[in-house]
Amino acid sequence: MNRLTKFFLRTLKYPPQLVYALGLGPIYGRLVLLLTTIGRKSGQPRVTPLQYEEIDGIIYVAAARGQQADWFRNIVANPKVEVRVKDKYFHGLAEPITDPARIADFLELRFERHPWMLRAMFRAQGWSSRPNRGQLEQYAANRAMVVIRPVEHEE
Repeated sequence: MNRLTKFFLRTLKYPPQLVYALGLGPIYGRLVLLLTTIGRKSGQPRVTPLQYEEIDGIIYVAAARGQQADWFRNIVANPKVEVRVKDKYFHGLAEPITDPARIADFLELRFERHPWMLRAMFRAQGWSSRPNRGQLEQYAANRAMVVIRPVEHEE
């Protein structure tokens, strides 16, 4: 990834942070949360806007860049995170997942909930817009995801 692309991608995180700061999290947060990790090198908080799914109070987030995503690598180094979603804020413990079968399960759920978005995403990446299970697992082989469970804040 060249420097210009990296710079562009990093600037994309600021508008969602502004939307949340303006109190519009309940609207914008239907699709995007703010995940705060601790930088694995800097030790500083890093905020990343990410699409998510919530199932029974547990947050699921996929890493399109797989294990190379900075926020994912931060979680591998330190699984304690903070999440701001809709009008909620909580501390969580993140579990990194790289198993293609579990990621394919997640993708199937996303196809059920957001078929138009997933079809467009798959088409844009040169994959079938209606992948079967085998194709989902093949796609998932280069991806990663995180499961975040809320925890009581420790002082």
